[in-house]
Formats: sequence, structure tokens, C-alpha cells
Amino acid sequence: MKTPIYKQISMKNSLVNTVLIPTAKANLIIVSAAQGFLMCGYLNIDVAEKLGDAACIVSGVSTVEQLLAKPVVKLTKQAEQLGICLGDTGQQALEKML
Repeated sequence: MKTPIYKQISMKNSLVNTVLIPTAKANLIIVSAAQGFLMCGYLNIDVAEKLGDAACIVSGVSTVEQLLAKPVVKLTKQAEQLGICLGDTGQQALEKML
């Protein structure tokens, strides 16, 4: 098993945490901000909704850079309340979660 990769990214004078966990078939990716998180399609948006988290899914990605560049395809009601919309890039969504 490969080692997870942890990074902090500076965005709008804030730091966000990124985690990329290589698995046998794909990478599991999460980027966490003060008010919510972005995640790859590997993770379950319904659980995030049930727990009341502001969360967005960006699918078809294998790197953090792709997660930030591609559009949001699913989101929770709590993410909508932060002004995030389907089609926003991961970066745009993340900036609304700071």
C-alpha cells in the first residue's frame, strides 16, 4: 500500500488541508476547509448530508489539482446554503467554504 499524501494549500489568506490516499484502483481525495469539504466520487454524499456537513463531490479525478479544477457534480443542502452551485469548480466551492 502506498503512503497517503498530506498537504496544506494557501487560499484567500487561509490554509486548507488536503489528503490523497492511494488505493489499489483509484485515489481517495479530500480537501477540508473551515466550513466544509470537497471530496472525490469515492466518498458518499448521502452520509455527509445525513450528518449535516457542507460537502461537494467532484468526480473523475485522481489528483488534488484536478479536484480543484473540475466542476462540482453533487452537493449537500448545507453546501448550497454557503452559495455553492452545481458546476462551480472545486476551487470556487472551496473558497465559499473558507
